[in-house]
Amino acid sequence: METDNSRSNLDNAADSAEAHGGLFSWLDRRTGLNSLLHIALDEPVPGGARLAYIFGSGLLFLFLSQVITGVFLLLYYVPAADHAHTTVAYITKAVTAGSFVRSIHAYGSSAVIIVLLLHMTQTFLYGSYKGRRDLLWVAGCVLFVLMLGMAFTGYLLPWDQKAYFATTVGTNILSEVPFVGGALKSLLRGGTEMGTLTVSRFFVLHVFAIPACIFAFVGIHVYLFRQAGAAGPIEPSKHPAELFYPRQVLLDVGFALAIMACLGLLAHYAPTELGPRANPADTQYIPRPEWYYIPIFQWLKYWHGALSVVGILVIPGIVALALLLLPFFDRRPERRPWKRPIAVTIYAAVFIALGILGGLSHRNDMRDPSTAAQIARQDKDEKVFMKEPFQPDLSGSSVAAVNTALTTDPLAAKGKTIFEAQSCNACHGDGGVGTAEAPKLVGVSAKFDIKKLEAILKQPSTAMVQGGMTPTDLKDEDLKALIAYVESLK
Repeated sequence: METDNSRSNLDNAADSAEAHGGLFSWLDRRTGLNSLLHIALDEPVPGGARLAYIFGSGLLFLFLSQVITGVFLLLYYVPAADHAHTTVAYITKAVTAGSFVRSIHAYGSSAVIIVLLLHMTQTFLYGSYKGRRDLLWVAGCVLFVLMLGMAFTGYLLPWDQKAYFATTVGTNILSEVPFVGGALKSLLRGGTEMGTLTVSRFFVLHVFAIPACIFAFVGIHVYLFRQAGAAGPIEPSKHPAELFYPRQVLLDVGFALAIMACLGLLAHYAPTELGPRANPADTQYIPRPEWYYIPIFQWLKYWHGALSVVGILVIPGIVALALLLLPFFDRRPERRPWKRPIAVTIYAAVFIALGILGGLSHRNDMRDPSTAAQIARQDKDEKVFMKEPFQPDLSGSSVAAVNTALTTDPLAAKGKTIFEAQSCNACHGDGGVGTAEAPKLVGVSAKFDIKKLEAILKQPSTAMVQGGMTPTDLKDEDLKALIAYVESLK
């Protein structure tokens, strides 16, 4: 009993002392916060703080930014083929600062790839993968692949034309893998075709599975880095080692603020666009992936038939394996890049080749008149869609209400019969709510008057004809009834 009282008195005395020491002392006694800060900030940096060391912290900042903005987007997003595009359109057009947050997230994915390449290049040129840092390099390469996976799985989620067709091409590549290609493709898509199961699986990968792996490997990467210690400059430095705090911390924070400013300016002045809803029936659409996948996209064009396995699997596999196992091949202690001409030349040649492939893809698109015209049309469609006001999907009860309202207008009711007899609802959906094959007609009367609707029905635009619409050949009274029905869809 006396021992318990003594401990109680000691605790009370400690709490009294903490009251004079402030909140930090109170937290430190319960969490060991002070020792954790010492471990994190008192790491010696050989040769002193340098700008060359800012990329790792920049990547961590970008990843956290992607997590935070992604959580805000998840508050509205629905991972289903019939709702994904509408919810992203709602975020972009209706939610306060929704377009800004979505743009930060979209531009952030590109920024991750850029900073990741800079970090890998700096590590390679400094020879920081040598010695005890071999596993550190391997963990970094795994993180590189995981980040590319995040970009690929997130690309489909808006479910617009660009996302749908680019992902279709990407998943089709899997079928070229011998023996298991078809099974892998079906597993990723959730079937033979792209649909709700595809969106659901990509969503799970993008939001749960891959981020969990990234968190795990970031922890492994940081642990291995602290175990091996900083590599330091490539040549002996006259400057003594200094602690990570304060100079290197300030450099890292400055880089993070610069990234934040760049992303913010891009998101404000050049917000990410969203195209029309995915239309699988649009056979004219020309898919193009994001810029960091363009070189691979161009590379795959040169491999056909039996050789496709070589171009898709063998050569990229050899390059990836050589990069992964680089520390185990290059065992010399020499770190200066000018003393490693073969390794540096090969590394530079790979990236130069990727740049050339990207340039060739763009040049080929612009030199082909039909391709250039189609891409221009696709860009125009995106801009037109972005200027349109947000239109929510009608629920089943809303459609029923519209159809019930038709009973008060005999002409519109007759037009509904003609609408269905002409199979317009096969593409535009019952009640004109729209489908993956054609846009919705609800609210179209707000954009077009009667004369314009009559002209469109009699002579559809080229884009409408390419989508499957045919000129309407009806009697004048039937045409008026059909227009009355379309006008009633509000």
